[in-house]
Amino acid sequence: MPAIDVFNGDADGICALHQLRLANPRPGARLVTGPKRDIRLLSRVRTVRDQEITVLDISLDRNRDDLIDLLQRNNKILYIDHHYCGEVPASSLLTVHIDPAPTICTSMIVDRLLEGRYRAWAVVGAFGDNLDESATQLARQMELGDQEREALRECGQLLNYNGYGAEPADLYFSPEELYRQVSGHADPLVFHRSSPVIATLRRGFQEDMKRASSFSPLCREAGGRVFLLPGEPWARRVAGVFSNELARQEPDLAHALLMPNRDKTFRVSVRAPLNRRRGADELCRRYPGGGGRAAAAGINRLPADRKEAFLADFIDQFSPTNHA
Repeated sequence: MPAIDVFNGDADGICALHQLRLANPRPGARLVTGPKRDIRLLSRVRTVRDQEITVLDISLDRNRDDLIDLLQRNNKILYIDHHYCGEVPASSLLTVHIDPAPTICTSMIVDRLLEGRYRAWAVVGAFGDNLDESATQLARQMELGDQEREALRECGQLLNYNGYGAEPADLYFSPEELYRQVSGHADPLVFHRSSPVIATLRRGFQEDMKRASSFSPLCREAGGRVFLLPGEPWARRVAGVFSNELARQEPDLAHALLMPNRDKTFRVSVRAPLNRRRGADELCRRYPGGGGRAAAAGINRLPADRKEAFLADFIDQFSPTNHA
């Protein structure tokens, strides 16, 4: 039966698929992926029939209609994810492993299924998803030293950095190409040490973060901070990792990062407080095209005339008085 691998183009999606394919190679499988915010990926394969499809790290809730169509076309589907899913379709052709816990990512779910067989790549995926505590716990189980753990952390951060952008042209590597580069390495420490991909991404990351760090908050309230970056490729590339860095700087605060799109809407990234990882997805789902997970979520196109309403909702959502 022909195979299709559908996966988010960020660190978590890439590392989740890599673990699965190290354990169960599928030479010639069709790869379907895209930048991190491009999550309606099942729409690209909606008409296929009689195939085995693996889906990783994209919201079932946002792909429900396409998933149902694929099941009706006799496709056998394995779905692994950590985002809000809503009601799961009932079908003997569908196998689901979904855990929306805020300290879990898709790579960690795959690690469970494989009983830790390629755990180092799960550590990379968890670090990439800003789950530093979870990643560190996994690394300790492997008895990794500080230098090895730091290499895996940087690897995850850089893979995730490459996943952000409004379009593939914003990225240093297409997610498909980055996955192919990763797939040649069973050991992420060897990949980190020897791949020219790391040097390219490290240089870009440092330059983009330096620019982003020069911006001050648009506003600061008791529960969170809001930043506004320009609608330029460097800002779109760094949006996710910059949001993660802001969250680590002030773990008791929520953070929102806004950037203008070409159509005069706003691209929004939200991080719940690291010390209270909930509410980001609930906030973003109130707006068309919004979604994500409890700790980190976003809106692709927030209308300009709803910007002030969003800011008010953000402040209210994460107000300390709501969590007393």
